[in-house]
Amino acid sequence: MQKHTYQSGIVGNCAFIAHVHKNTDISWLCWPRFDSSFVFGSLLDQEKGGSFTILPEGSFTSRQFYVENTNVLCTEVECSEGIYRIIDFAPRFYQYERYYKPLMLVRKIQVMSGNPRVKITCRPTKNYGESELERFVGSNHVQYSGLANPIRLTSNFPLSHIVAGKYSALNETKYLVLTFGTPLEAPLESTAEDFLRKTTVYWQQWVKNTGIGNMYQEQVIRSSLALKIHQFEDTGAIVAASTTSLPEFDQSGRTWDYRFCWLRDAYYILQAFNNIGHFEEMEGYFNYLANISENEKGRYQPLFSISGDANLREREVDLYGYLGNKPVRVGNQASEHIQNDAYGQMLLSLLPLYTDKRFTYSERHDSAKWVENMLLKIENTIDEEDAGIWEFRHIAQRHCYTNLFQWAGCQAAMKIAAHINNIPLEKKAMELADRAAKHIEACYDPVREVYTQAEGTSNLDASTLQLIMMGYLDHRSEKARKHLEAVEDELKAPGGLFYRYKHKDDFGIPETTFLITAFWYVEALACVGRIKEATEAFENLLKYTNHLGLLSEDVLWEDGSQWGNFPQAYSHVGLMNAAYRIAKKIDKPDFLSF
Repeated sequence: MQKHTYQSGIVGNCAFIAHVHKNTDISWLCWPRFDSSFVFGSLLDQEKGGSFTILPEGSFTSRQFYVENTNVLCTEVECSEGIYRIIDFAPRFYQYERYYKPLMLVRKIQVMSGNPRVKITCRPTKNYGESELERFVGSNHVQYSGLANPIRLTSNFPLSHIVAGKYSALNETKYLVLTFGTPLEAPLESTAEDFLRKTTVYWQQWVKNTGIGNMYQEQVIRSSLALKIHQFEDTGAIVAASTTSLPEFDQSGRTWDYRFCWLRDAYYILQAFNNIGHFEEMEGYFNYLANISENEKGRYQPLFSISGDANLREREVDLYGYLGNKPVRVGNQASEHIQNDAYGQMLLSLLPLYTDKRFTYSERHDSAKWVENMLLKIENTIDEEDAGIWEFRHIAQRHCYTNLFQWAGCQAAMKIAAHINNIPLEKKAMELADRAAKHIEACYDPVREVYTQAEGTSNLDASTLQLIMMGYLDHRSEKARKHLEAVEDELKAPGGLFYRYKHKDDFGIPETTFLITAFWYVEALACVGRIKEATEAFENLLKYTNHLGLLSEDVLWEDGSQWGNFPQAYSHVGLMNAAYRIAKKIDKPDFLSF
């Protein structure tokens, strides 16, 4: 089997993300929101997905690279007639005391050598490829109608050539500006150049304000830039990925919609932003989580939409699917699951607002009530079986990971209670932490000296590495060392990769490894003092990026193929946190993070 990697990069501005394929196509773009239908979706269907390409006649080769320390992407195309460069970006910069982040994709095309001719194809679609939009040609633009707001393509290419599909000579720099809703009502060339300059400066300044050590700077910077544009700035939500239905493995049926915000991810994501010193993103995410906690009075579901909506009904749409993989899903049935680690995650996520002096967050008048409510949710669910971190659809157990994060949430509640001087609340949190610990210990197998996935099962699970990372197990203890050895002996794959688990689930036995668990393994190694092995494992993982340094969700260890939704924000978070853990451990050998 030939190695499979995703042949595209992403551009975005915290309002939308576009995927730019090496063949010049905008292969994925959802407007007006991350979770809207695509307007370009050839990633999932070459016919129904429409297209937006800038192609020469005949064969060609291409290469892609980012402008250094930015989310501005260059695609260089070489054909028999010459070489041209496409610069794709989503405008983002600061003006009028706020960020300018329009639903606008800018494509600058410049000749590098020779006299190439190109054909522009722009065919946006609606309702997940149900039909193409109606086209109207104006004086200097092509307008596409059929959505809530029109899409407009403004260009200095001959519009008749675009409409007729004819080739145009590239004898000067050309521009294509695609907008949703608000059109470009300004000079084309000077505005595009001004936006490019300001957007480039914005991203490079953002990186300069990033606190990154001397280790793995290039990889951490690219991961940070990728993570940043997965945040929907309007609400502060961060999506797991901008795509849906990219399979965990070819023909596996494991095709999920990841364009939502998982409460479980909050702790890890906030930790990543904290590690690089970016508080603006943290505060936005805090606001999103606070709104969830205010609005959801009953049981929390595991994930919400980017605007905090709870209804994420899953359905299948009639598309060919990525490499023919079906079903193509919109929405996510996991929103209906019982996943009881969420309450602990919320307490952990909002803890810095009370304990980190860098935040000037005024104490809410109802802090005690909020913490008490979270502890009540933990108390009511602490003995329940649930779907667990891996969201089993037909398997319910008392998962070690769930109780671990209830325990960790109670530790956070104790700190908040101490901060607001509420002794009864602190005592309540301590009692619940002890109850959670009893369930965790019920997962311990004394013969193998390892914590299993859940009570009453012998299956091992990479998520139990968090027992070490979260400080439940003393890093220096024999118990931590033995647990790590047992888990790695069963779940470690060659090349530093790691399986989530190896037993059969709702869809059979998993065939690919999971990148976030590999980075957790790196962190666990660093925690117990196996620094050299942690560094080697981390460096091995760096080879599983695509040509632009972007990570997928899953990797087939046999050939290093990328699978799963792409790029996966969670994988980049894993890289950032693992790099930070190694650096801090080397700098401070006794470093403990919790």
